[in-house]
Amino acid sequence: MSSPDQRIPLVVIVGPTAVGKTELSQELARHMDGEIISADSRLFYRGMNIGTAKPMPEERASIPHHLIDIADPDQTLSLAWFQQAASEAIADIHRRGCLPLLVGGTGQYIRAVTHGWDPPPQPPDTRLRDVLDKLASQHGKDWLHEKLGRLDPTAAQNIDPRNLRRTVRALEVILSTGRRFSEQRRQQESQYHAITVGLNRPRPELYARVDERIDAMFAAGLLEEVRSLLEMGYSPELPAFSAIGYRECIAVLFNQYDIEEAKIRIKRATRVFVRRQANWFKADDPNIAWFQVEANTLDRVEEYIRSRL
Repeated sequence: MSSPDQRIPLVVIVGPTAVGKTELSQELARHMDGEIISADSRLFYRGMNIGTAKPMPEERASIPHHLIDIADPDQTLSLAWFQQAASEAIADIHRRGCLPLLVGGTGQYIRAVTHGWDPPPQPPDTRLRDVLDKLASQHGKDWLHEKLGRLDPTAAQNIDPRNLRRTVRALEVILSTGRRFSEQRRQQESQYHAITVGLNRPRPELYARVDERIDAMFAAGLLEEVRSLLEMGYSPELPAFSAIGYRECIAVLFNQYDIEEAKIRIKRATRVFVRRQANWFKADDPNIAWFQVEANTLDRVEEYIRSRL
């Protein structure tokens, strides 16, 4: 399968959490002989299934999924690593005559692939990183993120305050080079003919789906999943556990608050995350074709994609 300009065709499905990206991408894959590459950093980790809304094993058995369950929770995977792994998966899928679908709501992971980002080459400074980690433990993640906001507002806007690892990396690069982190990200010409589809729903409907999903996660055993991971010896301070839902469940297990309070906090944090996702995937972005999720959305999206391949 080749695009008109001979670049590798790549279908990109974006949109906020709980909008329906997984369901639509799986149907597209069935209809168009496609394979799915996950661009959701939370799905990398084995054992973190319920709280990440990971596709079910039977779904992954019927449709090839890539970059899911590729690391243990105590492993750190960089943006550059993801970019390389995704590029290899896309090339392999294309080589076999199938259509690659890059799917997820993590904006920086999507952009790293579609925009050919070349991350700052600054090597790690372990001594500086240790100092920053210590400051975060003393004053909190939000305090460190505020410091980043003063030095580089653009980087701070694009980094979730809960993601301590990326906050630390941005500060590490800034303090080592004396230049803003956001100005050091280079961009190369994309090797892909990207067809980007954005899914959306009215905000009240989306928030209702978020609330229903979180209630369903607890009913499915989210708290037990987190307890099991801790019993396996994983530290509650791991960056992987900064994902929404896991930190709150850890707090419940440490008797800091009860399950109902955890649900409220998770729902609130997820709504904030939905609004942050809108900073990456803007309604007026000319490179994104937006579709309201309705009864015939699959047919309309498939027609749109086929018209541009």
